[in-house]
Amino acid sequence: MLLSIVAISGCVGQAPVLETQEPAGEEPQVPAPEKPAPSGEEPGVVFVPVNRSMWFVKTAMPTPRTEVAVAAIGSRIYVIGGFEQGGKESALVDIYNADTDTWETAPSLQQPVHHASAASFGTKLYVFGGFRNGFEPIAETWIFDGSSKAWAQGPDMPIALGASTANAILGKTYVIGGVSGSGVSKATLEYNTFTNLWAQKADMPTAREHLASGVVTGRLYVAGGRSGGNNLAATEEYNPSADTWTRKAGMPSARGGVSGAVLKGVLYVFGGEDVARTFDITEAYSAANNAWTPDQPMPTSRHGSGAATVGDKIYVIGGGPSAGFSYTGANEAFAP
Repeated sequence: MLLSIVAISGCVGQAPVLETQEPAGEEPQVPAPEKPAPSGEEPGVVFVPVNRSMWFVKTAMPTPRTEVAVAAIGSRIYVIGGFEQGGKESALVDIYNADTDTWETAPSLQQPVHHASAASFGTKLYVFGGFRNGFEPIAETWIFDGSSKAWAQGPDMPIALGASTANAILGKTYVIGGVSGSGVSKATLEYNTFTNLWAQKADMPTAREHLASGVVTGRLYVAGGRSGGNNLAATEEYNPSADTWTRKAGMPSARGGVSGAVLKGVLYVFGGEDVARTFDITEAYSAANNAWTPDQPMPTSRHGSGAATVGDKIYVIGGGPSAGFSYTGANEAFAP
């Protein structure tokens, strides 16, 4: 979402559309006329590119939302907070079961939050920061136990941050970038899930918010985002063992308002926006080769979505189909 803090403050390609009948263990394909798939289309629509990647349109999220936090525990993907229709700040937590293509509701957050970040470790889900009461950054940590289905409050972050990104590595979660009370941030914050302690680590080289990230072989990669209202292509690698950052090859397209997830050692970055439009772009970063390649565009162009990997697919959920305040329940699975 384009904000205006510094001004807190995502092209389009189509592929043949195939419909699936989904017998056990398979997703067979029957040719159908070419057409874009709206977010409300029935599950099972498949987009097949030349490079063999595919998009599957799944059951939509019950309440359309944008600027959500998303993370998975096992085959269940949690979609947390965000904005509901009309710009209402949300405390909703919906759970998508990737095995059954169904939704259920989890206990809500104690207070609404949007632009939070989330990560999971073991059976617990961690939600960090975000904005409340408009665009006031908060420092809260909330922990959801997937076994007891209960929320507990954790220790506050050292810095209040919204529009950050988060990932877990071996019991430590890292919250990176975002917007603090003093502007766009370079912060790298480490939360030890065993000791419940926070530590400030080496700053990210490029200050940014609304960025994407993922973990490959114990290193954390961040890509895209915005600073000063400008979309960025910068990609940077964080080594937790050495507490060092390294600049890497930039994305082919500068984008903010993106989501990202890792599958088979590759970081995929989806969507985004500029002041006039959203993007359907999918780009793939190979950490092994330090190289980016374009991949099959999303069926639904959007910003403010969340992405999580379950099995052999990445699920991209929610977001806004138009720049700024807009809302969708779109749930689309990417199979590279």
